[in-house]
Amino acid sequence: MQFGVIGSGSWATALVKILTDNNHKINWWIRNTDTINYVQQRRHNPHYLSNVHFDNSLLEISSSIHFVVEKSDVLIVAVPSAYIHSVFTALNTDAFNGKKIVSAIKGLLPDTNQLLNDYLVNNFSIKLEDYFAVLGPCHAEEVAAEKLSYLTFSGIDEKMAAEIASHFHNEYLNTVVNHDIMGVQYAAVLKNIYALGAGIAHGLDYGDNFLSVYIANSAHEMVSFLRKARIDEDGTGLNYAASAYLGDLLVTCYSLYSRNRTFGNMIGKGYSVKAAQLELNMIAEGYNASRSIHNANEALQVSMPIANCIYNILWQHIPAAHGFKEIETVLV
Repeated sequence: MQFGVIGSGSWATALVKILTDNNHKINWWIRNTDTINYVQQRRHNPHYLSNVHFDNSLLEISSSIHFVVEKSDVLIVAVPSAYIHSVFTALNTDAFNGKKIVSAIKGLLPDTNQLLNDYLVNNFSIKLEDYFAVLGPCHAEEVAAEKLSYLTFSGIDEKMAAEIASHFHNEYLNTVVNHDIMGVQYAAVLKNIYALGAGIAHGLDYGDNFLSVYIANSAHEMVSFLRKARIDEDGTGLNYAASAYLGDLLVTCYSLYSRNRTFGNMIGKGYSVKAAQLELNMIAEGYNASRSIHNANEALQVSMPIANCIYNILWQHIPAAHGFKEIETVLV
């Protein structure tokens, strides 16, 4: 099984580390040729997780998306959702024929409010059976430090999901498999929105007591959306307290590694969205996701007062303090 990784941010770099630690040869797409030259010469990514050093004999790095797609059986997509169109626009519509696609994206495509699988089905005619997602409470920085983490590999073809997952399992990475391909992806999108809100609350000087109630209510709101958004059943048989759902929500809301929490903290302290983006200098997926989920929910009509309030703060310019006064009234 030949893996290709598309992207060079912190999560893409962490996934390359996991696979190369397991002695897999990787085709790695990096857009910037200067970054490629640096990795080839210095054996680490100059911009992300720079303490991770690679065995270059296991890396075939290219700035050609065509090369990486052609040479790989399994393609792990780990670029921010906002960049998917620009990365894939040069590919032919049959480029993914015979390939397995693994999404490591925790966001919706902002222009179309689509999950990656919807975009690929519409533009490249992939089959949902060939599509998988890798998600869970797994910060790249802790993977770099080899602290024990858990990843969920989801796909409607659970046997293939388990096969792909087996190549990631090692002493610091445990793997879980499920079939809830739509639910785990939406959970990953929603937890970024709620984590951004948790950061706003921290910036507004709310304490741990409030935050625990906020997160508990966010979890309930998230499950309500997931059950409505499922394509096959209501999801009542799923364990929404599992790591890919509640676990990822908790770590993203609480961890200092969470860029969404950090972004929200700046908003709560009075930064404008633009100023927070410049200060963070990384993509906080929860920002665009808040608008995408707001738009997607126009059809589903799920009661989402917390997500709606965060959308209003970020996109309708409601003062953060006023927005959280509204949130206070709906928490139980």
